[in-house]
Amino acid sequence: MNSRDRYPPGMGNGGRNPNNNYYGRSTHQQQQQSQQQYVQRNAVQNQQSHQNQTYHRQMIMQQQQQQWTRRNQMESESSGNDSTKVTQTASVVDPSSQDWKSQLTIPSTDTRYRTEDVTATKGNEFEDYFLKRELLMGIYEKGFERPSPIQEESIPIALTGSDILARAKNGTGKTAAFCIPILEKINQDKNVIQAVILVPTRELALQTSQVCKELGKHLKIQVMVTTGGTSLKDDIMRLYQPVHLLVGTPGRILDLTKKGICVLKDCAMLAMDEADKLLSPEFQPSVGHLIRFMPPTRQILLFSATFPVTVKDFKDRYLSKAYIINLMDELTLKGITQYYAFVEERQKVHCLNTLFSKLQINQSIIFCNSVNRVELLAKKITELGYSCFYIHAKMLQDHRNRVFHDFRNGACRNLVCTDLFTRGIDIQAVNVVINFDFPKNSETYLHRVGRSGRFGHLGLAVNLITYEDRYNLYRMEQELGTEIKQIPSQIDQAIYCR
Repeated sequence: MNSRDRYPPGMGNGGRNPNNNYYGRSTHQQQQQSQQQYVQRNAVQNQQSHQNQTYHRQMIMQQQQQQWTRRNQMESESSGNDSTKVTQTASVVDPSSQDWKSQLTIPSTDTRYRTEDVTATKGNEFEDYFLKRELLMGIYEKGFERPSPIQEESIPIALTGSDILARAKNGTGKTAAFCIPILEKINQDKNVIQAVILVPTRELALQTSQVCKELGKHLKIQVMVTTGGTSLKDDIMRLYQPVHLLVGTPGRILDLTKKGICVLKDCAMLAMDEADKLLSPEFQPSVGHLIRFMPPTRQILLFSATFPVTVKDFKDRYLSKAYIINLMDELTLKGITQYYAFVEERQKVHCLNTLFSKLQINQSIIFCNSVNRVELLAKKITELGYSCFYIHAKMLQDHRNRVFHDFRNGACRNLVCTDLFTRGIDIQAVNVVINFDFPKNSETYLHRVGRSGRFGHLGLAVNLITYEDRYNLYRMEQELGTEIKQIPSQIDQAIYCR
């Protein structure tokens, strides 16, 4: 027999491609020798692998030790630098000097056109309210020149300790109207929580706390923000440090209060921004429970653009002698031009593409009625070649924070979102709002459209209306006392870009 026929190809001595690692049958002595070699080889390999593991473990520990050493050095250097910066700032801007105002780093004046919502003032100055010099420095460095109408009405009343129920248009300076008196009244030498600011959304909490920190940067006031969706352990650890002003959502603050971590027995002030939302059935039980932890002499400041019946019930219970400020007479949507485009559902994306190509958009916010439609539309806009972010309530909090921060800083031109983003979000560059899905009620419409035209600047709102939306459109015009016109073929840039 031919030796090639005894073995399959590629194996043994008979194949055309002999396998050099195949040795055929071996004797008993050869098998024993090979077994001993195998055992010895395994022992050596095990010893080597154990030595390698030990060596790698030692190397990792050494690297971690070096990283910790470097990090500690960097932290100590940065803290040293920070203290140096603080010292330098204190030496540069002396609050007690006569020409303190000329030493401030004041932003350039905003020369854009403004409506009378913010320009029709009494002519007061912030210095007329006898605020702390350090607080005035923060106000001017924030870019505030003189108080807006809502600030003129609210600040002096709030400084007297009276309760306030204030109604003013979106984007007219409501946040500063309660932050300034709160920062003025806090005693920075008492390391207790002296004021709480409640807001309905996490993004608004971050924004409000940032405003407080910027206004009070020359004061030694510790501001803390706490919301759901973040680490409870971190909040507990932070509350063991001094906190004067607490900003957050009702659920998280109530949770910390019930645990005995957040102590509110010395909290003399409670401010509620977007009060109509905070007093909705979703939040009202938590708010009522939270107030019971505060002293009976606490001061309550309520601010919103809309006040439904629920606010009246709350006022009758907790603010029987409140000072009422109403600046909403015929000022609801002043400065914002509103149009509708009558389209079929399948034409909406094409219509949006046309708007992008024809409008002069600084930044735009596009509203949808569901989380699923937000993600689908964001994908479509990206496919059309436009930069686009999206945000909704089902996203992880870290992701939401990153999107909000990047959009505020101008990293992207368009943001698609749900009604999560309708409350109090203040982004000055937004001049166009598009209702891709028309809202179901006038209150939501008012808050959506109010994202453009901030602080008296001009804005544009475009509503994509289907056959099913026509009755809602008519109803909202009646309820808000406004006119939503049919969109023309050409839109004059002067009505939203001045």
